[in-house]
This record gives sequence, C-alpha cells and structure tokens, in this order.
Amino acid sequence: MQRRSFLLLAAPLLGASDKPLFDGKSLKGWVPQDGKPQQWTVDGGLLVNGPAGKVNNIVSLAQFGDVELDVEFQIPKGSNSGIYLNGLYEVQIFDSFGVAKIGTQDGGSIYHRWIDNKPVGGSVARVNASKAPGEWQSYQISFRAPRFSGGKKTENAKFLKVIYNGQLVQENVECEGPTRSAMNLPEAPKGPIMIQGDHGPVKFRKISARALKA
Repeated sequence: MQRRSFLLLAAPLLGASDKPLFDGKSLKGWVPQDGKPQQWTVDGGLLVNGPAGKVNNIVSLAQFGDVELDVEFQIPKGSNSGIYLNGLYEVQIFDSFGVAKIGTQDGGSIYHRWIDNKPVGGSVARVNASKAPGEWQSYQISFRAPRFSGGKKTENAKFLKVIYNGQLVQENVECEGPTRSAMNLPEAPKGPIMIQGDHGPVKFRKISARALKA
C-alpha cells in the first residue's frame, strides 16, 4: 500500500456523550463468546484476561452501527489481542514496538481476511505508532457499518479513521468482508464489540462508544 506521512492528532474523537462500555467495577454489559464460562475479571479498576491471556473472547451486549470507539489498553512484551467492530472487523492489538517493517498482524493495522487458507487484504498501519510494552496505549476508532438494501449489501464496512496513540494510522479503509477469527455472524447494519482474549495478556482501563454523527 502507498505510504503517507502521519498526522499527529492530540484531540480525542469522543466527548461528553460517551457511553462507557466498561465501568471499572464489573463485567456488566459483557458476555463470553459462544456462551462459554466467563474468564475475564476486573482487577483494580482494569478489565483483564489473566496472566496467561488464554481465555475466551468477550462480546458487548450493546449493538452498534456507525460508531466512534475510544479504547485505552496495556499489553506486555510479545502479547496480542484485537478489537472487532460489529464483531467482524478487527483492529489489531499487538506488541509491535520497534518493528521496522510492519504488516497486517501489527498494532494499528486492520487485520486480513482468511480465504482458501491464506491471508487476503487487510490494511497495514501508515506508521508504527506502538508504544513500549507495559505503557498505556489508545485507539480512537471511527467506524461506518456496511449498508444494505433489499437484503443485499450495497456498501462495505469502512474504517473512516483509526488514531493510534495520537497518530492517524488508517483512513477510509473498506472491509470487503469479515477479518480472520471474526464472530460467526452475517454482515449487518449493527453488531457488538468483541475483544480477543486468547492470544496473550491484555488490560483495558477505558472502553467508551458513541454514535457516529453523519
């Protein structure tokens, strides 16, 4: 993909109308994927998936269409997680600190699809904005859900903007279909937020959302 210079954005996308999806006190509003036992916990105001990070994914009960999502997270060295918009389209969380040549598996990237046992598509982050392991990191994601008419998809889902640690890493990136390890859901105008829990330890201290204005 074409590389462009990055833009530093200090102001967050979200404001007073945020809807907190994590209150720092409980797992209210979240359920394990596929009805599995709940293995995530709240520890010291943080949402965590344990020291080994080998637990089920969790899914929001709230459903979203066009949405702005604000997330603050922390991962240790070598860890891996992800945030799935509509439960289908993944923004990657990965320890990519210091990586010279990043790919769709790295932090800030939109993960690839998986077709005929090989990776297809995805969108590499414009710049490696990953902080060192153990530091708090942030995403501000502006997402437009797919459009439908007469039961047929007329427009793909689109990441309008992804700001990673204050740097613009994605802009107007379409997803032709669900990325790898997505939920077993059809593409739809609305869907949940899913957080990956089985690829390594991760902690969240903020997950907020609001409807994306036209």
